[in-house]
This record gives sequence, C-alpha cells and structure tokens, in this order.
Amino acid sequence: MSDPTNPHIQNRTTPQWGLYQRENFWKPNEGQTPPFNTDPRKLEERAKERLSEGGWYYASSNAGMSTTHLANRQAFFRHRIIPRQLIDTNSRDTSTTIFGHRVAAPIGFAPIGINKIYHASGEAAVAKVAGELQLPYCLSTAGSTAIEKVGAANGPGSPRFFQLYMPHDDELTTSLLTRAWESGFDALILTTDTWQLGWRHDDVAHSNYAFYRGFGADLGLSDPVFRRRCTEVGIDPDKDPVVASAKWIDSIWHGRAWSWEKIPWLMEQWRRISGGRPFVIKGIQSVADAHKCVEYGVDGIVVSNHAGRQVDGAIASLDALEKIVDAFGDQIYVMFDSGVRGASDIVKALALGAKFVFVGRLWVWGLSIMGEDGVRHVMKSLLADLDIFMGVAGFNGVKDFDRNILESDPKSYTLLPEREL
Repeated sequence: MSDPTNPHIQNRTTPQWGLYQRENFWKPNEGQTPPFNTDPRKLEERAKERLSEGGWYYASSNAGMSTTHLANRQAFFRHRIIPRQLIDTNSRDTSTTIFGHRVAAPIGFAPIGINKIYHASGEAAVAKVAGELQLPYCLSTAGSTAIEKVGAANGPGSPRFFQLYMPHDDELTTSLLTRAWESGFDALILTTDTWQLGWRHDDVAHSNYAFYRGFGADLGLSDPVFRRRCTEVGIDPDKDPVVASAKWIDSIWHGRAWSWEKIPWLMEQWRRISGGRPFVIKGIQSVADAHKCVEYGVDGIVVSNHAGRQVDGAIASLDALEKIVDAFGDQIYVMFDSGVRGASDIVKALALGAKFVFVGRLWVWGLSIMGEDGVRHVMKSLLADLDIFMGVAGFNGVKDFDRNILESDPKSYTLLPEREL
C-alpha cells in the first residue's frame, strides 16, 4: 500500500497506515526534516538525551536487577512467527472491538503516570493523539493532568478508560470514579500490583520521586473530596502543592494492600455510577488469580507485570498470558501489556490469546523527544508497522492471529543478549 493510487485502497475499511512509510520516505525530497528513528533502542537513547536525570530514571527503571524486564523480552524472542505467502492481503483490516468500541487496531495507550516529567504537555497531548488515531487511551490515577482536561483533549466519542489506584478513602474513590465517568471514561481498570513502588535502585539512590517534589498530584488537587481532606489537616493545596502532592500519593499508594474482599464493593460502586460499564483488573499473572476474577464476575483482565517495574524475578507476562488463556480465555476478556516494542510483539500476544494489547514505553519515549508530535510519530509508525506486517506476512485481520502462526523454541531466548532487548 505504498502507492496511494492503488485501487485496492478503496476496499480497505481501516486507514491506510502503511502509507506513513511512504510519507517519511518522501520528506527529504520535499525539504522536510526526516523523522526521528522509532527503533526502540534508538528511541530510548534519544529520550535519555532529552529528559532530566529524574525523568530518565523514572521512565527507564525496573524492579531489582531488571530480570523481569529481561524475561518479558526473552519470551517474545522465544516465539517466532510463520509468514504465509500468496495471500491476497490487499483489503486487510487492522480494526477490532473493545468493550463495544470499534477501534482502528488492537492497540491501546497503557496508563502511565506523571507525563509532565517527560514533557510539559503531559497527558493531554497523549490523549489527543489517541483520539486522532482512534485508539483507546487509559488515564492513570497518578497522572499529572486533571481528569476533565484529559477527557476534553481526547475528544468526543473517543474510547477512554480510567486506571484506578484505589485510595484508602472510600469517598475519595467514588469521587474519582464519578469524575471519570462524567468525563467520558467508560471502563474502569483497577491496577493491583502497585500498592507500593517496587525497589528501583536508580530512583532510590537519587531520591527520585516526583510526587514528593510537587509533581503528579493533579487528579487529587482537582478533586473536591481530596481538597477537603487537605483542609481538614491544615494543608492549603494551592499554597503548598508539595505537601499536598505527598499527601495525595500517600493516600493511594504506600504499603496499604487491598484484598479480594474489597472488589465487590468497588465493582458495585463503578457499575452504579457508570450504569454497568466494564470493570477490569490489571496486574494478573497467575491462573489462580484469573480464576478469582472469573468467580467475582470481573469483565476483563490485563495480564501484566507492570513491565518488570514491580516484582523482580517474576514470570514473563507473555508466558503468564499463555497459561491464563488456556485456562479461562473463553470466560473473560483477556488483554495484555508488558514488554511490547513493535508490531510483531503485538501479533504474538494476540496469537497467544490476548484480545487487545496496551503499549507504554514506546509513546513515553516519543513524548519525551518531541511532545505531542513525538507521540503521534511513534504511534503512527507502530500502526504502519502493523499494517505492513500484515500485508507482507499474509494476514488479513486480527482474527488470523492464532497459535498456528507461531513456532516456539524453549532454548532460543539464551541467544539474545540483554543489550539487544
């Protein structure tokens, strides 16, 4: 599809993402600056050059010795795709559905906090691009832009979800859920693997914690219940945002773990507020926990190990996905994140049974390099990568991705050095 006059384009039902390749090839001829390199390794290097030391550490750090991060990448490397030839892919379709929304591709923006440490435009820029590209956007409770502003930036009708770190204050929880629903966020994703930050050596060694420096509390500082809680203890959030920010993050993280007993209450509150829209749990890695989700009537799960940022030495998220899908894939809507770096990774996760895939660090690097334009370039490149991949590998739609297209070598991960991950 590099020829925009190709008559087959008229038969396509999704945007011609692959044409973005042609657009970039022509830029020097038209006197435009070539785009930055979207190879994940080059992206990371350039982002490091642009970010402050603290921003870099927070974006790149993993738990412990980064062995879970390594396991994530090794698992992708272990699974290999078997391309097919002489398949008519001229009318291929990249789209799928998620929670009743028709979206341009099975790719979503993972919830990532404090975007303003990467670029001043913050979450609003990211949400705007997601809306433009018809991809779901997920806002983190630890975001650095108010819920209402993010919803407005994402645009009317765009699918957007709210990721919850559940406060230790039920009134504050219901306030956040109500604001999210009224701002157009129509699925709730509870993250369960971050009651406290994992041990990340660089962050600890450099006292690198933006929340204790006045960043990342915008959802709290714009919340009427939280502002009242500040007043009750003598904090003026407008005059002393650093102390207020510390109180905010201490209210939603830091060592107070919830248990399964709290889930029915939270589900009830969200379904009451939203009129029954989906409730999802993110951070599931075990078959036993997936079973619990089915038992409790959870609508969906995100198989995720927080990209290796929480538990060092844990199972690769892709390996967890395979086991969970085998056990309960027909009983619950299964999504995936952790370690995704390109279109082939997305295809592998879908082939192993995920119905949808979230990406995070890729767009964070783009945001760090060039703000809104950087996010747009990275995500349009990823969509073009997927579109072209389907065309040259013989796939016409998401339905074609199943385990028959994969071959696995249990030993092959040992061939991939850590620096190549």
